[in-house]
Amino acid sequence: MQSKRECELWCERVNPENKAALEAWVRETGIRLVQVNGQRKYGGPPPGWVGSPPPAGSEVFIGRLPQDVYEHQLIPLFQRVGRLYEFRLMMTFSGLNRGFAYARYSSRRGAQAAIATLHNHPLRPSCPLLVCRSTEKCELSVDGLPPGLSRRALLLALQPLGPGLQEALLMPSPGPAPAQIALLKFSSHRAAAMAKKALVEGQSRLCGEQVSVEWLKPDLKQRLRQQFMGPSLQGLQPEGSRLAPSRDKLESQGARATLQLLCQQMKLGSPVFLTKCLGTGPAGWHRFWYQVVIPGHPVPFSGLIWVVLAPEGQEGHEAAKDAVSARLLEALRESGAGLFQSAGAEAGMVVKQ
Repeated sequence: MQSKRECELWCERVNPENKAALEAWVRETGIRLVQVNGQRKYGGPPPGWVGSPPPAGSEVFIGRLPQDVYEHQLIPLFQRVGRLYEFRLMMTFSGLNRGFAYARYSSRRGAQAAIATLHNHPLRPSCPLLVCRSTEKCELSVDGLPPGLSRRALLLALQPLGPGLQEALLMPSPGPAPAQIALLKFSSHRAAAMAKKALVEGQSRLCGEQVSVEWLKPDLKQRLRQQFMGPSLQGLQPEGSRLAPSRDKLESQGARATLQLLCQQMKLGSPVFLTKCLGTGPAGWHRFWYQVVIPGHPVPFSGLIWVVLAPEGQEGHEAAKDAVSARLLEALRESGAGLFQSAGAEAGMVVKQ
């Protein structure tokens, strides 16, 4: 087994010419490079920067890099087309790069110019660069939260993550146990990455529960959209009409009766409910699959829902139908807003009967 010093000596022997050229360039320009978490970074913000960070869409991904290329060749090249806010070169432990980097410009225009000018640029013979828009991950999923947790309590627990948090939505977890999942949206990839790091280093506990913290996957996002909001809920609402019921009306006559009346007013026919109990959890929780067929609507609404039954309450399937009706009505009432907005998220919260 090699000692630490032997490893250091081996790394020093890798790509010595370009490492020496990089060191000379750093001394000559006075530029500051910081290596942290497997990447070497310039800027973020650069010297003399005043104001907020650049908007989303101002970063490009740079691929097909020869592994012995360093910043003294890359930063001047990418500075030709616009002002750089940040440049990040992904590094291996040996001191070679990992074949890709990210350049963030002061504006979207700079990123567009980099793609137009430098994509397929021959950095070396037979070595064209790949330059394309970077997809900045700004959303996290936090699964395993307590079923009874309110959005207000969640926001209070998330306060230590800082001002980068823009949106926090709470809905039933698609997992097998009665729990909730939070979708967190941040102002930038950096803010999201720092929040993820803080949550993971904090033993991944939030609101007293062991939680799973991950980047929000597109397939999970799509599944939650289908499961908790239903496809094209706005299709139930005629253009220019505001037939969606108020909360007061819903509470006075019951969710199922209100949905029935609304469908009649819109001449869609009476909704037909299919429910199946998939299992039970502690404290009276029951998990149901549901499908609601509305004859005048082209696509049925289906998904999963948790309900908790009172000791002497109504039968489970009836409680599930009422809970599903409340979910559809709430989503319809907020159908003018997007799925990942606070009002719409309330439609996906655990329903107690």
